[in-house]
Amino acid sequence: MRFKASVRKLSCLVALGGLACSLIMVSPAVAASASTRTASTTTCSGSLTAPGVLKGTYHGNVTVSGICFVNSGPAIVKGNLTVAAGGGLDATFALNDGRKSGHSYLKVTGNVYVKKGAVLIMGCDPGFSPCSDDPNPKSPSLSSWDWIDGNLTAIDALGVILHNNFIGGNVIEQAGGGGVTCTPEGIFAAFKSPVFSDYENVVIGGSMSISDITSCWYGTIRDFVRGNLTLTNNKMADPDALEVVNNFINGSFSCLKNSPAILYGDSGGSPDVVGGTASGQCSFTSFEPNPPPNGPLDPISVPETA
Repeated sequence: MRFKASVRKLSCLVALGGLACSLIMVSPAVAASASTRTASTTTCSGSLTAPGVLKGTYHGNVTVSGICFVNSGPAIVKGNLTVAAGGGLDATFALNDGRKSGHSYLKVTGNVYVKKGAVLIMGCDPGFSPCSDDPNPKSPSLSSWDWIDGNLTAIDALGVILHNNFIGGNVIEQAGGGGVTCTPEGIFAAFKSPVFSDYENVVIGGSMSISDITSCWYGTIRDFVRGNLTLTNNKMADPDALEVVNNFINGSFSCLKNSPAILYGDSGGSPDVVGGTASGQCSFTSFEPNPPPNGPLDPISVPETA
């Protein structure tokens, strides 16, 4: 089934973006900032019905407790950003809902941490994941480019969904997810969306490691990874999951004990290009139907010189 096509577009239909659209159209005042500052740490707190807002420049660390948006101009964190256990940060807005002029985006000069049961949704683009505040959802044109100078580390997170981002360091997503099921859970349940993680159009300055996730769907699509890309022991409920296509991996590419195995799904994608070695389910000798189940067999990855 075309599960991927429905869940990857974070518009007014799925995940936190659905909440964002309804709040903007019904009651913009609900998104008033709810942050407190103590020493060098700022806490942004909010709920599904009254999210807090990150905006302006924060000279220190920021913790997101509950639900917060980045929809009122740039939010620049000159320190580390942590999405606390059970929380959610939605940075899928392009416009400034506060001043009605200018643009919204998120930049973190340090590291980003996504804790147990938390959700991070960051970045948007018209082609694959429309911005939550795009005025023309049927023909979107807005985009938001978000930036993390350091590492992105998600341990036991419910989901991490990135589109149109730069990450200077490493990406680690380990364990977590909603279980091997497509039943909505946690924050996703409020919008009747299955739990998933996804990285699309992301530039990663270091290496990327995705391991031990149990969820409905996962994708790594059109990314540039300067270091190594490793996917290990991830288990998905959707047979069309684990779409890892159209990526350029400068280092090595390793895929082990994933279920289903790395595949093309209905992405219409091309093999991953690898500068180093490729092993396991994504080796240069691993072939999958493109598209499944009866399409021609294409290699999952090809060497850069091919």
